[in-house]
Amino acid sequence: MLGITNPIKEISRIAHEYNILVAVDGAQSVPHMSIDIKSLGVDFFSFSGHKMLASTGIGVLYGKKNLLENLNPVSYGGGMINQVTLESSSWAELPWKFEAGTPNIQGAISMDAAISYLNVIGLEKIQKHEKELTDYTVELLNNIKGITIYGPNPRSGIISFNLEKVHPHDTSAILDNHGISVRAGHHCAMPLMKALGINGTTRVSLYIYNSYQDIDILCNELKKVKEVFS
Repeated sequence: MLGITNPIKEISRIAHEYNILVAVDGAQSVPHMSIDIKSLGVDFFSFSGHKMLASTGIGVLYGKKNLLENLNPVSYGGGMINQVTLESSSWAELPWKFEAGTPNIQGAISMDAAISYLNVIGLEKIQKHEKELTDYTVELLNNIKGITIYGPNPRSGIISFNLEKVHPHDTSAILDNHGISVRAGHHCAMPLMKALGINGTTRVSLYIYNSYQDIDILCNELKKVKEVFS
């Protein structure tokens, strides 16, 4: 929600001193920067396919082998069992015990294609483009009177803001009518919203397909949103 890159390696180190397992949702990081999961020291790391240009309904769960071996599946179906009798059953070896039923074949193909595509572009180039575009966006937004931007700089390609006296849902609805896609609401971070004393934000998410022209259009339309509610 704030575009912050968290110090996961340090968090993991502290947590493990107290025998706390660390599970990281990396869906917002994997498409945008190079990630070395082992160096982070986490116990589990997950990310989705659709946020890295693949289709929906597929993702990745990384886990340390000894932990995965002690986890029971939550989905049941063909291919994830070793042996079944009337009295008992046993799971298949990793990773198959977590792959119940017919696999998401088209999702896996799309994810492979997405990973190859991002590797061809290069994550360093993607991160550089996002940073330049983010800095440009923040600069233009700060020139619009009555806008509050949440979170510190530097930030990744996520910018959450509010227009004074305008509900974020109204802002996003008007932008949507002009072909601009943003998200409004709590962004799955209601405790943070409560701490900030707000009922939501409008969020801009930048990626490799965005341009400076997109930002110019966004900021021009935000000025019109202000006029509507002035």
